[in-house]
Order: sequence, then C-alpha cells, then structure tokens
Amino acid sequence: MKLVCSKSNLLNGVQIVSKAVSNKTTMSILECILIDASNGTITLTGNDMDLGIETVIEGEILEKGVIALDAKILLEIVRKLPDNDIKIVTDASYKTTITCEKAKFTIIGKSGEDFSYLPVVEKEDSIVVSQFTLKEVVRQTIFSISDNDNNKLMTGELFEINGDELKVVSSDGHRISIRKIQLKQSYSSKKVVVPGKTLNEVSKILPGGADSLVTIYFTPKHIVFEFDNTVVVSRLIEGEYFNIDRMLSSDYETKVRINKKELLNCIDRATLLTKEGERKPIVINITDEVMELRIDSTLGSMNEDIDIEKQGKDLMIGFNPKFLIDALRVIDDEEVDLYMVNPKSPCFIKNEEKNYIYLILPVSLVANYPR
Repeated sequence: MKLVCSKSNLLNGVQIVSKAVSNKTTMSILECILIDASNGTITLTGNDMDLGIETVIEGEILEKGVIALDAKILLEIVRKLPDNDIKIVTDASYKTTITCEKAKFTIIGKSGEDFSYLPVVEKEDSIVVSQFTLKEVVRQTIFSISDNDNNKLMTGELFEINGDELKVVSSDGHRISIRKIQLKQSYSSKKVVVPGKTLNEVSKILPGGADSLVTIYFTPKHIVFEFDNTVVVSRLIEGEYFNIDRMLSSDYETKVRINKKELLNCIDRATLLTKEGERKPIVINITDEVMELRIDSTLGSMNEDIDIEKQGKDLMIGFNPKFLIDALRVIDDEEVDLYMVNPKSPCFIKNEEKNYIYLILPVSLVANYPR
C-alpha cells in the first residue's frame, strides 16, 4: 500500500476512530486502526467489538492495500509530524514507513485480514436529527448515567421515539434527566438503550453544526450514527428500561422560581467548604420571598440568601450539591422552576413545556441541621 494525505486530514481521521479502539484487550489486533485503501477511498476503522467507528479521509492512493497499525503509536507519530503531506508505504511483511518532510518512522503493522470490520447493519429503521440537537441532548443528560456496571441498563440512556417526539432518559438511581425534542417528521414507535460510552464518543466527534444532519439507524441489537464521512456502530444494551412515568408526578406543595445563575453560583460557592468524597448536603430553607442555602462541614460553614418567587408552603430540604450543579449547568433558561412536595420527596426542575425534566432525590437532614 502507498498513499499520501495531509497531516490535518490524517490526524483528524485517526483521532475520530481511536475512540473505538480498545485499551484493555487480550487481542492485539483490537489495539489497531485499520487503514483500507483497497476500494478507491482511504477508510480508517477502529473497533472494540462493542463500538466501531469508520471514517473516510481525503488523500491520494498511489498503490492499493490494507494495513492494521497500533492506534496509540500511529496517533502519537501523526500528531508530532510537521504540518505537511504524510506518505504511508507498506510492504508484504507489513513493515510500514511513515514519512513527512525529513522525518521518517518505520513500524511493524499487522495483516488487515485479521481485523474485525464493522458489522453489516440493515439500514431500514431510522430517524434524522441535526448534529447540534443530538450533541446538546447528550450534553444535557449524560451526567446522570451510572458508572456502576451492576445495573447495566443504568450505564446507558433510553432513546424513546413516539411519532414526532424523541425522548432521551438517563438515571443513576438518585436522579433522572429527561430531554424531549420535536422531530421534523413522524416515525414508528421504538425504545432502545444506548451505552453511555457510545453517546460520549459520538458527542465528541460530532462537529455539531445546526444545519448538518445525523441519521440514526435502529436494529434489534445495534444503533448506527451516520454523519459527514463517519459511521459509528454500537451494540445496544439489552433489557427493559425502568418505567419512569410513575415517578413523574405533577403534584407539588411548593413551587419556586429563581434566577438560575444566582442559584448555581451560590451552590458552587458552598462546595468550596467540602472535601473531596465528603457527603455534606446543601440545606435549602424556603420561606415567602427568600431561599436560604447553607452548608456545614469539617472546614467551616456557609449560608446565603437568594430572592425567589414562591407558591405554596415553606419547606426545608437537603440535596447532594453536585446533583443540583450538574442539572443547572446544562439548563439554558435564565430562570428555573423547582417543584417540591416534602423533605422526603423528589425535587423536579422543569419548564412549562416539559422539554426538560430533572428529578433529584433529597438526602436526609442530620441532627445538626435543626428545623
């Protein structure tokens, strides 16, 4: 194989597909990127058997061929080469020479025949969304997935389609994040659970243009994202996602409207007095026109008042401050509405259209927080 392409094109392609390369595997071929220049295009592929990414880059094919190269080494070499054209030449023994200006590297590759290509997926059942929308939806929900593999379903996100609405749900058992978006046309109903890792990587490599589209294909076992010159194929998480609808009560005893930035900054300041790993709740005391926030820790204490609009009863309630911060950071509204029932029931942060809903479970207030 012999090909020439610009450093920027090659680096971008290698960075994209590297996100599907396995870091922990007993199969050395899965640590490689496949460079396939056998069919008139330069196609790069990474595949860890759960997630596969393929992208096509521009360049000149001087001699057709296929080679698998160690992803980590290839990425570091390309990253540190001069900003000029790069030539890649391989021989029958898989010895690969990479040259750029006066720099020359020689590494040993592997046979492309041993590489696992992306699975062939029937592309019949699909939806189309803007890249910007998909990137935003993932950003606004991904923080709520669980990092505990004991419940595999909670390490993914539910994608539920009903007509012209896409609902994305994530939960780690202590909070739930929901985003709803309107699609430009109606589709058949479906529910799948997409691994959080897949969505994280797709979000990173999506350019995110508002006018650029991504097509999402669904099969019983896989999901495929197609955009620009890139294809991402991922296994789905099998199983029935828990029923969130029964938790989404519209009843409330206390409703608070508050400036989002003020609330976020206040909670952020309060966490200055908590050590890493220290689980100290932030206590919120709601009265007629004021919300008092306070925290007591081994490092000291802090309290601050924020003006609010309140409907309903006074209330004192405690939360994990990180959960509040995570939700508030991804809400773009200037003001937010908080709905609460009592100190032991979830708090809902949602807008009137309910295109976002964040449910956060409270924490018990210990004895040193008198009522």
